[in-house]
Amino acid sequence: QVQLVESGGGSVQPGESLRLSCVASGSTFRRQPMSWVRQAPGKGLEWLSAIYTGNGSTNYADSVKGRFTISRDIAKNTLYLSMNDLKPEDTAMYYCATGGQPPRSVILPADFGSWGQGTQVTVSS
Repeated sequence: QVQLVESGGGSVQPGESLRLSCVASGSTFRRQPMSWVRQAPGKGLEWLSAIYTGNGSTNYADSVKGRFTISRDIAKNTLYLSMNDLKPEDTAMYYCATGGQPPRSVILPADFGSWGQGTQVTVSS
């Protein structure tokens, strides 16, 4: 079982930035893709971005493309999500999870292998 621990969430104003971190146990990033997923209050899970093994290719949901950047530091076993130009609709609990982009728009917890405990991001003026 992979252990994932997120951090870096907080309360910010619209237009500000945050960087989330996710520390993984073992050599997780060498073996499997990683994703960031969020859940806003009263809404379902939303896949945001994934980074893949090998050359570290990435992909993004349209809702965050151009504003969010996924990256990783393999030596530190750490996954990042840099979030710029945050909007109130970005308010959610953010999770890192093992696995790549699910094959459909409605995603389920079972689409991913392991999950962290989440870190809260609140965007409000």
